[in-house]
Amino acid sequence: MASRSKKSLPPVSDEALTMIASWFRTLSEPSRLKILRTLEEGEKNITEIVEATGLTQANVSRHVQSLVDAGMVGRRREGLTAICFIADPGITDLCDNVCNNLMKRLSQQVKKLGGA
Repeated sequence: MASRSKKSLPPVSDEALTMIASWFRTLSEPSRLKILRTLEEGEKNITEIVEATGLTQANVSRHVQSLVDAGMVGRRREGLTAICFIADPGITDLCDNVCNNLMKRLSQQVKKLGGA
């Protein structure tokens, strides 16, 4: 295992760690990840998210609210329609980073199985 140089990080309070854990818990729901991936393609209203994800309207509305509360997704009104968008571009980078990491790990596991 390659060692990484340790950065000197400032201390983080217990309250901040609780907030960070809550933010990551928001991402622990697959339906929310599906919604985020859909919104990476661009702004969508709730009906378009329902069509893109196959989730029910009630589920999409509930999960979008959780993502809005976490600051990951934004929502604005256009008449009677709510338009949703990625409010924190860093969330896309985070998801891409995790997906790429998992793909590398899966590829390594496949190679190991093939070589056994």
